[in-house]
Amino acid sequence: MHYVYDPKEFAARIDAYFHYIKGEYHIEKVPSTTSKKETGLTEKIIWDRLPEPVLLTGLALFLGFSSKQELEEYERRGRHKLQLRRARLRVEAEYEKRLHQQSPTGAIFALKSMGWTDKVDSALQETRPKNLRIEIVEAGPQVAGSEKDVAI
Repeated sequence: MHYVYDPKEFAARIDAYFHYIKGEYHIEKVPSTTSKKETGLTEKIIWDRLPEPVLLTGLALFLGFSSKQELEEYERRGRHKLQLRRARLRVEAEYEKRLHQQSPTGAIFALKSMGWTDKVDSALQETRPKNLRIEIVEAGPQVAGSEKDVAI
């Protein structure tokens, strides 16, 4: 696959994808339906092209790749690998936002397929100390055992 995008063009193309998926609409003035007495107009959004969910495969297609594997290979070795990593991070961020919605099951599945995990990393656990040793070092005057040991 041969890409002719310079870095600025490639970044603009990535931004264009994220703009494209927002959809397109125009606003029309329509008669108000809130009251029969009211004869005013209200603004209504009319979608010309509905918004689409953010997709890694959608990004790949928009950029001209013919497979997800081709995108991943280009991300590993291509000339615009840093821009593609950032684009992937933008896709992951959109899925991460969905974790705060009422039913995040699909987002969880997508993030897990992108390498996220909900298990504790065993490498992190191995670096934690298994035993904790506490040593009390005495400092200052000796503590009196009774009132008789106190001198005034």
